[in-house]
Amino acid sequence: MGIITWSRIRSPWLLHFNTGGCNGCDIEVLATLTPRYDLERFGCLLKGSPRHADVMVVTGPVTRQVRDRLIRVYEQMPEPKFVVAVGACACSGGVFQGCYNVYPGLDAVLPVDAYIPGCPPKPEAIINGVAALLAKLEGRL
Repeated sequence: MGIITWSRIRSPWLLHFNTGGCNGCDIEVLATLTPRYDLERFGCLLKGSPRHADVMVVTGPVTRQVRDRLIRVYEQMPEPKFVVAVGACACSGGVFQGCYNVYPGLDAVLPVDAYIPGCPPKPEAIINGVAALLAKLEGRL
């Protein structure tokens, strides 16, 4: 494993993208960054720019209105890039499943590397999902 691959696995930068919904998942994602749960112990850092991010963390249902923005932000991320669907809405549409303007999950729009189900998922589950993604990346990069 080269130094670049090692550094990408040890310090992934996250971009949080909220597509809408109740914001319960957003609160839990931000709770993982607090000292109580400390997602930063895995080297994760929340970034505000897609140009600096390695992992896109998506919460909320993917609607027709937000689809194009989501794809545009995803395309701005440098390669290699990874996507994590957090919450029931991002994984399958959640309570909005079957609505005329909601896609049946994030994977209908973007390739998803990790799913973290729950409504909302606990911070421990989000940390477990990110850790599983990092373990998956060790064999992929």
